[in-house]
Amino acid sequence: MIDAYKRCREYLDAAISLVQPGRTTAEIASVWPKAQEFGFPNEEAAFALQYGHGIGLAIWEKPVISRLVSLEHSYEIKPGMVFALETFWPSTDGWSAARIEEEIVVTQTGHEVITRFPAEKLMVAGAHYFTVDGPLTADRETEAAPSRRVKEIVEASAKTERVGAD
Repeated sequence: MIDAYKRCREYLDAAISLVQPGRTTAEIASVWPKAQEFGFPNEEAAFALQYGHGIGLAIWEKPVISRLVSLEHSYEIKPGMVFALETFWPSTDGWSAARIEEEIVVTQTGHEVITRFPAEKLMVAGAHYFTVDGPLTADRETEAAPSRRVKEIVEASAKTERVGAD
């Protein structure tokens, strides 16, 4: 589960790092793995596992961000948009999986993660929260900078999917 959560987090962080005005839903979706890479026969079968959706009057609104939709029907990211980005990765036991969601608001110059519960590490739930490294405060003050691995995911995607990585 630790490895699945770490991989899931890396894909989520790679997507978040691309959120800014002028980017497209295709650029964001392109950093997520192809369905076959995590055990599904095609993008339709994996729909909503690597996923983004607007948040507003309804729970799922435009923009929709997924490999199934966004690579062929891209939508420009604009200031003021609010959406959720969600990632999934299966564990090696064939049964468990990691799933993480963050809410993002697009600013004039980039983005802000507005989810305030920290989800950077796998948690063990109970009377108190713990990560694999120990006790966890339930407050997130700032968004962490992308790691080297996240930057590598974005750069690799830019080469294979032919989208920008700036």
